[in-house]
Amino acid sequence: MTEAPKNIRWILLGVLLAAVLSVLDNAIVGTSMPTIVRELGGLDLISWVVTVYLLATAVSTPLWGKAGDLYGRKQVFLTAVAVFLVGSMLTGLSQSMPQLIGFRILQGIGAGGMAASAYALIGALVPPRERGRYQGMVAIFMVVGNVGGPLVGGLVTQYLGWRWAFYLNLPVGLVALVWCQVMLRLPHTRSKARVDWIGTALLSVTITAVVLAATWAGSTYAWMSWQILSLAAVGVLGLALFLFSQTKAEEPVIPLRVFTGSRNFPLAMVMIVTGGAGMFGVSLYVPLFQQAVQGANAAYSGLLLVPLVIPVAVVAQVTGKIMSRTGRYKIFPVVGAVSMAVGLGLLSTMTPATSTWTTAGFLVLVGIGSGALGTMTMVIAQNSVDLRDIGVASSTMALVQIVGGALGVAVFGSIFTRAVQGQVAYQQAVSDGVTRIALVAALSCVVAFVASLFVREVALRGAPAAPAPEKPVPAAR
Repeated sequence: MTEAPKNIRWILLGVLLAAVLSVLDNAIVGTSMPTIVRELGGLDLISWVVTVYLLATAVSTPLWGKAGDLYGRKQVFLTAVAVFLVGSMLTGLSQSMPQLIGFRILQGIGAGGMAASAYALIGALVPPRERGRYQGMVAIFMVVGNVGGPLVGGLVTQYLGWRWAFYLNLPVGLVALVWCQVMLRLPHTRSKARVDWIGTALLSVTITAVVLAATWAGSTYAWMSWQILSLAAVGVLGLALFLFSQTKAEEPVIPLRVFTGSRNFPLAMVMIVTGGAGMFGVSLYVPLFQQAVQGANAAYSGLLLVPLVIPVAVVAQVTGKIMSRTGRYKIFPVVGAVSMAVGLGLLSTMTPATSTWTTAGFLVLVGIGSGALGTMTMVIAQNSVDLRDIGVASSTMALVQIVGGALGVAVFGSIFTRAVQGQVAYQQAVSDGVTRIALVAALSCVVAFVASLFVREVALRGAPAAPAPEKPVPAAR
């Protein structure tokens, strides 16, 4: 791998600008949904606005990753951005709920490519040994996308109208598109390998079944209903057939060598799912606790998570620089998982009498842990595979994170529903629901801690060493 370009921060700015749109979009749309339903109707279809986007993103993510490995990461990334922008424009022009849902599928397909390709581009541009220098930059963009979405969505919908929740992607996305076209310099590659259509179809069916089961379980249908059990069976069977097909394919969608080459890759998958579940529980349900129980103003719900956001960015920057300087990284996910587990455990002790300052202190611990754990998982995963498989590895990690998030939605939603059912006191019911979720999230971080202990600290790939200067040959006497 060559040394990172000198203007790498400027290049990454354009790549991350596009990637954050895929994260920001779903969060913005969530706060715009009441207004959309009032204008377009279709209250019975409201859940599909989020579901189809998530489904399209999940199904397309590994396909985009493989396409980048075969046909060139820059071309695939720019194509994904263009698809996302077209989908955003059409969604904003929708005149009915079915139209909006259909165009959200197109948006989700583009979003899957933007997220997967962005991580692959970072992996291709920056050697793992040097990547730590830019971890803070990546962390800030991703956290702002996840946490800032509800705040941006509320302001845009209130002052510009719900259609601008989608139109807002156009100017930002166009800047990123032009920026990357001009600044990004990667060799154009094209493989003659045939597309694994059988593997693609099996993977799509498997992901669809799993995501739908996770989305509907505990809300639309009971966990043990025939609908959920049928989808689970399809998912298990589809996964088995997919794995078998990958052993026979000439150019598999997800080569099994990424899982078997090093134990670090599957361990990184475990950490990104379990650690991500903790962050998801915090970002979704703690603001609800602060508003419903502690009486915080809903208009500033995004600001309530500042004690979580700032430590993530600061710790990611610090740990990244230490990793680049020393080449050591195993300690960070270990300490990060412990910090997250402790912070979430403390959040599980909250009561209606807990102050907002106390909650903020607990959030700082979670943020410190996430900064140390979350930002290292992708580095560990990419460093455990060959350079030719970075696109597949990155997209697989993104896919696992998406599916894990969907499962987290289902599990946490069921926990919260069971906690509030039958309770008369609303504040106490919300408090019980949120603290139970925090406890489960803390236990998931314990799993991340155990996984981090088994990570093998393999030397990080770096730029090739400069050739040693030739020693002068003494003159003959």
